[in-house]
Amino acid sequence: MKFEIGSEFMPKSKYQNIYKDIKLKIESDEYAYQELLPSENTLIQEYSCSRNTIRRALAKLVVDGYVQTIQGKGVRNIFQPVEQTSYTIGGIESFKESSIRNHKIGTTKVLCFTELAADKKIASRTGFPVGSELYYLQRLHLLDGKALILNHNYFLKSAVPGLTPEIAENSIYEYIENTLHMTIVNSKRIVTVEKITQIDEKYLEMDFEDYNCLAVISSQTYNSDGVMFEYTQSRHRPDYFHFQDNAIRKTT
Repeated sequence: MKFEIGSEFMPKSKYQNIYKDIKLKIESDEYAYQELLPSENTLIQEYSCSRNTIRRALAKLVVDGYVQTIQGKGVRNIFQPVEQTSYTIGGIESFKESSIRNHKIGTTKVLCFTELAADKKIASRTGFPVGSELYYLQRLHLLDGKALILNHNYFLKSAVPGLTPEIAENSIYEYIENTLHMTIVNSKRIVTVEKITQIDEKYLEMDFEDYNCLAVISSQTYNSDGVMFEYTQSRHRPDYFHFQDNAIRKTT
């Protein structure tokens, strides 16, 4: 699923920083549920930016389901946190970012880190061409000390050079964006329900008698050059699985 906001001739980071700051204020309840945000003029003064910059940040918050524009009144906070750990379908978010958003302590353990070339089986599963040089990782994500997600990651070596287990335990996306200066653009995802495997049972501490399936998110992620640099299969404990999205009806 992919959402797009019309581009403007402006520094990309400016509106993104404003978007992140307002989103944090909404999540921390500084802007209360159902209350109107400060007016555009107030936000322009607060962030020392143009009206277009504020409107672009607010437009992204609308797409992400945080606010709703009310004609003649302003912008209303419609965000409601969920009790279960929540992940977003519409956006591209690292585990570290989702942990912070959910006010949880997230940790990652690298179970396997190796380099390989894609054979026909891997190519068919991931979408990488046969012969592609890849990093393959197995990572276990824990929230507040509880193992919830088992990830199988494939990264294209030429697009993500220098990847290490230490980076993988912190945040690969931080490394990609802040060190490699790559722009992550979109991710194609498929959500399925699959039977648990012995590996799932071992690392996610699941019992076949209690659960015989789990939620699986398979994703192909692309950069600004249109290169697929990542294929990931995330396997989630069903009792902690909660994905949220915000759908917008398009008028014709």
